[in-house]
Amino acid sequence: MAATDKLKALLAPVIEDLGYEFVGVEYHANPKNRLVRIYIDQGDEGIGVEDCERVSREVSALMDVEEPVPGQYTLEVSSPGVERPLFEAEHFQRFAGEVARVMLHAPQDGRRKFKGSIVRADENSVVLLVDGVEHELPLDAIRRAELAPDLDALFAGDAG
Repeated sequence: MAATDKLKALLAPVIEDLGYEFVGVEYHANPKNRLVRIYIDQGDEGIGVEDCERVSREVSALMDVEEPVPGQYTLEVSSPGVERPLFEAEHFQRFAGEVARVMLHAPQDGRRKFKGSIVRADENSVVLLVDGVEHELPLDAIRRAELAPDLDALFAGDAG
């Protein structure tokens, strides 16, 4: 079981018991600077600093007891933000029609980076429409994925 899968299994129930949505976890295993980054959400209310602090306290206590990460590490708790990371098939399904940026572990169709509209997803793959061409990307080949909203349009909407 991968380190992120172990962390997800350990942390998701605690975070959900606190009343938050567990969006996902990233683990960067650099021995000099290990990082555990947890993304949480809370429906329409959004996430504030107090929410992150609350989850951080609970997760820190649990990780001190369970020790899922060897040695020293930095723990970050964050909202997913507008460029929300996509970890699971359900995330891609939920945001079907939105634009996403996807980076693969290895090249497919001659490229590792894709940016396009999410057409559909299932437990095995996601289909992105990139420049009029559909690309089916296996979920286990995805290194990182996130929504790619038109930030200019978002901020223009706030200006009015």
